[in-house]
Amino acid sequence: MAPRVFWKGYLKLSLVTCPVTMTPATTDSGRLRFHTLNARTGHQVLSRFVDEISGEPVEGDDQAKGYPQAENQHVLIDDDEFESIALESTRTIDIEMFVPAASIAWIWYDKPHYLSPSDAIGEEAFSVIRDAMAATGKVGIARLVLARRERAVMLEPRSKGIVLWTLRYGDEVRDARDYFPEMDQGKPEPGLMKLIANLIRQKTVDWDDGLVQDPVQDNLLELIAAKKKASKKSRPVRPATVEESGNVINIMDALKKSIAAERNRK
Repeated sequence: MAPRVFWKGYLKLSLVTCPVTMTPATTDSGRLRFHTLNARTGHQVLSRFVDEISGEPVEGDDQAKGYPQAENQHVLIDDDEFESIALESTRTIDIEMFVPAASIAWIWYDKPHYLSPSDAIGEEAFSVIRDAMAATGKVGIARLVLARRERAVMLEPRSKGIVLWTLRYGDEVRDARDYFPEMDQGKPEPGLMKLIANLIRQKTVDWDDGLVQDPVQDNLLELIAAKKKASKKSRPVRPATVEESGNVINIMDALKKSIAAERNRK
């Protein structure tokens, strides 16, 4: 079943406009979720908004957004006021520019969404924009308001549609130079490089979606199924331990052993 539409609006490039819909390209619906229970009664524990002074529950109609300006003082903003300052980018993805597809580093990518035309009339305009980006190796840059915040987005042609990536804000990406200091160790030995390259070749395979499965969740599902069927208490599975060694292994010897083991495995 197709997921529910997350956003509806228009894709615009200069005077070309077409209606589009957007849905998240990823989902966490397959993730196991657990309820928090009262261990003594087995009843589910519920969370509620309460007044910090009186301790009384606050229902949804009585909740409001407030910006703190001093201790115990807030500037209240209601939904109508939020709507009054909405930008055009709330409803329109207006492509402002194009950049080479490889020029945006992966670290700026935030969340992917599938963008597609919402009716047959807009399919031609949508297809022209998509195919032109694919033919030129360019991606589009626009701005879009999501969750009451405007952010830059990148439009990338993909198959018969367009993937819209929200991009991270500038203050969200840390400078890599703070974490990768310069290491003055010179160039690695040619022999080491040759062994590493050989090991990489032996371990090179085609990408398979099965590589990103979660074995822990599979184990949890097996444990849950066993606990449902078992008439006696299940024994917890002890995590595997890794033996530690204080020996310093020569990197050349380690690489040679790795290559030999990989060759024997194949």
